[in-house]
Amino acid sequence: MNVNTHRLFFQLQKEPFTADIAHKDILKTNEIEGAENRIHYAVNLGAIALITGDIGSGKSTALRYVSGNLHSSEYRLIHVTASNGSILELYRNILGELNLEPTGTSRVNMVRRIKQEVLDTVDKKMKILLIIDEASLLRLEVFTELHTLTQFEGDSKPFLPMVLTGQANLVDNLKYRYAMPLASRVVARCHLQGVDQQGMEDYLLHHLSIAGVEKNLFEPSAITAIHQGSGGLFRKANNLARGAIITAAQQQQNMVTADHVRIAASEIF
Repeated sequence: MNVNTHRLFFQLQKEPFTADIAHKDILKTNEIEGAENRIHYAVNLGAIALITGDIGSGKSTALRYVSGNLHSSEYRLIHVTASNGSILELYRNILGELNLEPTGTSRVNMVRRIKQEVLDTVDKKMKILLIIDEASLLRLEVFTELHTLTQFEGDSKPFLPMVLTGQANLVDNLKYRYAMPLASRVVARCHLQGVDQQGMEDYLLHHLSIAGVEKNLFEPSAITAIHQGSGGLFRKANNLARGAIITAAQQQQNMVTADHVRIAASEIF
């Protein structure tokens, strides 16, 4: 059986357990709601929110959910993905997201242009939000300078709130003494962890529904195996669930078992 025929065997309308799902189909978990509340709190204060979590814990999904709820007529989002490059590289990325051509190597000039664009946006009665994904990759010296972007009118106007996301070491990096000016602007933070078994079952059933299947295809033992094998983390759970469905279809079995999950687990890291 060709691997793609699992969709026909289980009458799936679309590929199940993919990361690329519509905003309306994102499952609003307690963790996502908590992240949303903290981001809104930071935005209203013009401050910084931290969203941390292990790889595959749902940080990017939470960001996408929250960002999708910020109407483009009211909010302007600057969304960049961090790297371990210099502050100049980060400034260039921000300028690019602002549709400004990065020119020269002057940090002062880059900061001036970014701030002017922020002020122009505020003058249009819009809120602006800088989101830096994978911020745990940033060099320590980048944290030292990044706070200067938030300073307007003698640091009296909170025009540029930020959301920083990354793995748990992001919190440790912000404890570095030269990063304290930036860390002092953090007003909210949350750490996304793996869900419990009930949360995993809800997640699996939700994604089956997205794929057009209204019944549960997973035996209880299979749900337990996916939960244990993934550590409750969604990305690995997606890979295990999809692989197990493919294996069950290849064996012409109408329910996914723990054995199918174990076979799928042998194919991934």
